[in-house]
Amino acid sequence: MRQSILRWLQVGTIVELIYTSKCGEITKRRVKIYKVSEDTFQGYCFKRKEMRNFFIDQVLAVLPVIKKEQEFN
Repeated sequence: MRQSILRWLQVGTIVELIYTSKCGEITKRRVKIYKVSEDTFQGYCFKRKEMRNFFIDQVLAVLPVIKKEQEFN
């Protein structure tokens, strides 16, 4: 999963994450990735409207948001 996140960081694409929170809740987030470390990454979360830290091992899926949708955000 880390390699996929790094790829989207390099391209600069907004991604959609399926993410498991610490309490086990599954959420869908749109994120612009800014920084990736060993086990976390930092990005702007469009749902929360702020920079957030995400644990890579809690990401279930990551897909790019299509270009037309990115322009809408």
